[in-house]
Amino acid sequence: MKSLILTSAMVVTLATAAFAHDGVESETVAKRMEGMSEISGALKTLGSMAKGAVEFDAVAAQAAVNEVAEQAQAIPVLFEAQVTDPKSEAKPEIWTNWDEFVATAAVLQSAAESAEISDVASIGAAMGAMSGSCKACHSKFRM
Repeated sequence: MKSLILTSAMVVTLATAAFAHDGVESETVAKRMEGMSEISGALKTLGSMAKGAVEFDAVAAQAAVNEVAEQAQAIPVLFEAQVTDPKSEAKPEIWTNWDEFVATAAVLQSAAESAEISDVASIGAAMGAMSGSCKACHSKFRM
């Protein structure tokens, strides 16, 4: 239950951040934010199923996990250019600790790729692994 509450809080935080992306001047930063919003949307789909707000759908749940894996794989490419924007929440530590940043994205990708969603109960374990990776990255690399 504690894991579900933590995961739900993370989803709300990510969803709220999506509204802050208006007015981004840099196309590079906008693409990064779009990728992160895709992850947020996928986690929101999973969270809604886990909470029972939406009926469990194995195909939709697996599609959401696959989306997280795909977007996580793209993170290093999206952040390769050291571009900033007044609306960006990316810290400079991304580029000064590049290897750690890339490794953190790889952990998210791995967590998503290894997730086996067969029922509602399996969503909690998958989300715990994925949101833990999100939190680790955001704690160090996001303002």
